Amino acid sequence: MTHSLTLTLKLAILSTILAVSYARGAVVPDPHSFSRPDAVSLKHLDLKLTVDFATKTLQGEALWTVDRKDPAAPLLLDTKGLDILAVASDGTGLKYAISEPRPIFGSKLEINLPAGTDKVKVLIRYRTRPDASGLQWVAPEGTAGRKAPFLFSQSQAIHARSWVPCQDTPGVRFTYDAEVKVEPQFRAVMSALSEDARNGSPKGLYRFRQTRPIPSYLLALAVGRLEFESIGPRSGVYAEPETLALAVSEFGDTESMIKAVEARYGPYEWGRYDLLVLPPSFPFGGMENPVVTFATPTILAGDKSMVSLVAHELAHSWSGNLVTNATWHDFWLNEGFTTYVEGRIMEDIYGPQRGEVERRLGYEELLREIAELPPEDQRLLPDFSDRDPDDGVTRIPYEKGRLLLYQMEKRVGREAFDKFLKGWFAAHAWKSVTTDDFVRHYESKLLADHAEALKGLNLRDWFDKPGHPQSAEVPQSDQLAKLQALGGEWAAGKVKTADLGTKAWTLPDWLAFLGATPPVLPLPLMAELDKAADLTAKANSEVAHVWFLRAIRSGYEPADKAIDDYIVRIGRRKLIVPLYKALLETPGGTRRAKVLFEKARPGYHPITSGTVERLLGLPAGTS
Repeated sequence: MTHSLTLTLKLAILSTILAVSYARGAVVPDPHSFSRPDAVSLKHLDLKLTVDFATKTLQGEALWTVDRKDPAAPLLLDTKGLDILAVASDGTGLKYAISEPRPIFGSKLEINLPAGTDKVKVLIRYRTRPDASGLQWVAPEGTAGRKAPFLFSQSQAIHARSWVPCQDTPGVRFTYDAEVKVEPQFRAVMSALSEDARNGSPKGLYRFRQTRPIPSYLLALAVGRLEFESIGPRSGVYAEPETLALAVSEFGDTESMIKAVEARYGPYEWGRYDLLVLPPSFPFGGMENPVVTFATPTILAGDKSMVSLVAHELAHSWSGNLVTNATWHDFWLNEGFTTYVEGRIMEDIYGPQRGEVERRLGYEELLREIAELPPEDQRLLPDFSDRDPDDGVTRIPYEKGRLLLYQMEKRVGREAFDKFLKGWFAAHAWKSVTTDDFVRHYESKLLADHAEALKGLNLRDWFDKPGHPQSAEVPQSDQLAKLQALGGEWAAGKVKTADLGTKAWTLPDWLAFLGATPPVLPLPLMAELDKAADLTAKANSEVAHVWFLRAIRSGYEPADKAIDDYIVRIGRRKLIVPLYKALLETPGGTRRAKVLFEKARPGYHPITSGTVERLLGLPAGTS
C-alpha cells in the first residue's frame, strides 16, 4: 500500500469518526490530548501562581471545577514536565498517577475522583520547570530596556500543559480566575480582565477574571518591566518604557478596527482589546490571547505598514476565540476565516487598494509555500495525529483558507457573504467546531440560497487535495503587478537602480519588487540597491527578511554581519527559519547556521528552538 493511499484512508477514517461523533453530540476526540472530556470535563479554573525569576519556575495551585458525566471515570489531564506536588479534593488527598512522558505530548495525569457527586473541585499543587515549552524566560539583555528579565507564555498549540495541568485541547472551554504574585518592580498581564494589570500593583499581587469560556491554548501570562497607556475607550498598550511611545503611535487605529469588524460581524464580546509588545524572541507575529494580544516588536515599523498583524489578531476575537476549531486538524477554521476578516479590516480602514495588495501578497505567499511543502501538508485538512500541531503553522490554513472563502464571496457577492459569516459566528459562539459543522452551515445558509452561483465549487477538492483548484479565481493587484514588472526589468538590467524611485516605497512595494527578482542576483546590482536604499542597515524586519534571503543566496558579503545579528536577535519563526534554510543551501552554510543557532538558542523560545533543531538535524536541547 502506497504512502499516499495510506494517508487518504487515514483521512477518510478520521473524517468519518469526527462526523459520527459530532452528529451524536459527543465531544470530538483529540489525538493531541490524553484527556477524556466526554467522561469528565473541566468547567472553571481558580489559579494561583508565584513567579520566580531566580529559578525560572512558577509555583502553582490549580483548583479545577469538574463536571462528571461518567461517575466511574477518572479525571485525565495533560501535563508536560510539571512536578506534581499534591492532589486533593475538599482537603482530602486523592490518588493519582503520572504516565511516562511521550515526545511532543508530555504525560497523562490520572486522578481518581471521590465517589458520589457530579460536581467536584480538584486542587493540584505543582511546579513548572525552567525548560517548560510554553514559557520563555528572557534575560535582561534580550529585552528592549536591557534592565530586567521578562516572562511570557505561548500556549498554542499544546503548550498550556507545560505550565498548567489541564485538558489541553481546543475542544474544551472553561472560565478562570487567577492571582499572580510577582516582585513589586514587575507587572503581570493575563488573557483576562484586570484593573490591577492596567493600574499596577505596588505589592506585586495581580488578580484576573475571565468570565468567557476559553480553550486552554488561550491561557496566557506575561510578567515584565511594563507600563500601560490607553489608546481608546476599550483598548490600550502594554510595553516596556523604551518602546511604549512607538507602540502607542503604531497601534492608534485599533478602535477604528474594532468598530469596522463589529459593523460587519457582530459585537466585540471580550470587554477590552489591549496589546502587549513582547521581546524579540517571541516565536510568532502575534498571539490572539483574549483581552490582550501578544505582539512581536518586529511590527513596530514607525509607519503603520505592518499593522495588518493587529487586524489579524483582532479578527481572531470572532474566528478562533469566539468560534474555535475543535481539534488542530481543523486549524483552517481559525486561521482561514481570520485571514479573510483581516483583509476586510485593512480595506475598511486603509482603502480598497490596500486590501487588494494584502490579498495578492498573501496569495503569492501561498504559491511559494505550495512549491516547498509535501503534498499531504498542502491540504486544508491534513493529518497531524502523530505530529506536533505546531508543524501545521504554514501559510496553507491561513491563505488557502482565505482563498476558499474568497471564492464564495466572489460568487455570491459581499453582502450575502457577510450575512453568512455573521450568522456563522452568531450560531456557533462559545463553541468548538469541526469542518463538518462548517459544511452543514454552508449548505443550509449559503448553498441553499445561491446554488447556481456556487455550482462547481467542490469543497472536498479544497479540503483533501494538495495545491488549490486551477479554476479558482485569484486576487489581483494592479499596483503590485507594476512593481513586480519593475523588479523583473531591474534584475534584467533594463532599468537603472537610480531610476527606481524607492524613497516613497512602502512595505508592500518592497515586498512586490524584491519578490519578483531572481533568488540569486548579480553582486553589483545588490551593491547598487543597497547603496541607494540602505536595505542592509535600515530595512524593516519584513523587507530585511526578503533582502537577506537574496544576500545569502547571492553571496553578498557586506550583509553577512547584519544577517547574523538578525538571526540571533529575532526569534520570530516566519522570519528566521527561511534564512536558516537558505544558509543550508550555500557552501559552508551548514556550519555557519549551526554556529549561529548555538549563539541564538539561549534567547530563542522553545518552539523556535525545536523548529530549528529539526531543520539542522540536531538533538533536542531545551525545546
